Parts: sequence; structure tokens; C-alpha cells
Amino acid sequence: MLLAVDIGNTNIAFGCVDDQDKVLLFERISTNHNATSAEYASLIKNILEMNSFNISDISAAIMSSVVPSVTNTVREAIRKLFKVEVMLAGPGVKTGLNILIDNPAQTGADLVAGAVAALREYQPPLIVVDMGTATTISVLDQNGSLIGGCVCPGVKISLEALTSRTALLPGISLDQPKKAIGRNTIDCMRSGIMLGTASMLDGMIARMEAELGVKTTVILTGGIGKFILPLCSTQMIYDEDLLIKGLAALYQENRRLAE
Repeated sequence: MLLAVDIGNTNIAFGCVDDQDKVLLFERISTNHNATSAEYASLIKNILEMNSFNISDISAAIMSSVVPSVTNTVREAIRKLFKVEVMLAGPGVKTGLNILIDNPAQTGADLVAGAVAALREYQPPLIVVDMGTATTISVLDQNGSLIGGCVCPGVKISLEALTSRTALLPGISLDQPKKAIGRNTIDCMRSGIMLGTASMLDGMIARMEAELGVKTTVILTGGIGKFILPLCSTQMIYDEDLLIKGLAALYQENRRLAE
């Protein structure tokens, strides 16, 4: 069984994928810059055992990361725990993806994994929205080429900036607002953060489709995505496992090429 790990700025997502590319387990843990490899190994081991998996079930691993300071720590944790080498998604890994941006080497491994998974399951043109610490939108044209996208502040970043820079605004939970027109401070903030994000997504997707000249299939992933999806007017497919499936596809393709 394959362990696929995606290290983000806020969370580390990992999944167990069987030989039929089925995701059997998907979990998140917090990204901790101060944690040791032993601490990460212990966390992963405990979560696997809580879900009735054994260490011996894992025979291979692949990882993507946008947090260089944590990459080697988690990689060493996986080596210690499972006694396997970890394939690192990035330079040197064959993606099969045609990347038509100014500097393809700058494309994040998580964006590549999401695009690869989307192309395996859906017909292009596609727009992939990943809502994590940042909200990224990737565009795949009619030929399945990754032609660009945008990066926006994530929901939690926006909320943290709002509460830390304004003396009288409190911290709030990300509950769904009842109306766009709030009648008190908390409702006004929820409306601005939640409905504002949904409106941003609707607007950006509409602008991107106008530039493409065609309607697209929109895939939404990331932990925050499921809270924003009901507030959007654009039809989207929510796929929590998208990056894990993409990493699994990258591993299988590179293993096949190496044989």
C-alpha cells in the first residue's frame, strides 16, 4: 500500500492508497515547524493504528511539500517508521502534464498533483480550486495543458488579518452566515469572510471561463472547501482526496517508467 503525503503551511494531509488507486484512509495533522521526525512518526503511527492499519501495510511513499523547513523532517519520519524511501514530487519526477506557464519549474508540486488527478477523472477544460492556507485556482485548457491560474489569500488568513489589524473586531468561528446583510459585528464578519470568499470564487471562475471562451468543469478541494461550497453559485465537484489521488498517480507513473 502507498502512503501519499502533502505538506501544506497549515496542515499535512496524508492518505493510504491501494493497488487499485483507491484511497482507503485520508487524514490531516497540523504542520508543526518545531516537531521532530520522531514526533511526526508517532503521530502518523497512532492515526494508522486508530484506523486499523499496520506499519507493515505501507510498502512505498510519495510526498509533496510547500514547506521546505518541514520537508526533510517528515521525510525522515516516514523512513524511520516504514523503512521505505520517499519519492519527492518536484524536479526530476515525470508528471506527464504539459505546463504552459512562464516558468514551469515554479509550479508547486501540490498544484501539479491536483491537476494530474483532475485530468484522470474529468474531461478538460478544467478549473481546480484548492482551499488551504492560500486559495489557489489552476486552469487546464481544452487540451489538458496547465496554462496558469491565480493565488488568493485563504479564508483563515483573511480572518486572522481582519482580527489582528482591527482593535474592536473579535475572533469568530467559520459558521455559515444567514444573510449577506449582517445585523451585528459577528454576522457582518461572517458574511464578509464566507460570502465574500464564495463571491470571489464565482467571479474569478466566470472571468477565467470568459478568457477561455468555454465552460469548464470546476473541481474543489482542500479542508476549507466544503464550508464554502454551499455558498457558491457556481456548480463545483468537491473532491477531498484530489491531491492524494494525484500523488498516487505520479508515483505509479514514475515507478512504471523506472521498470
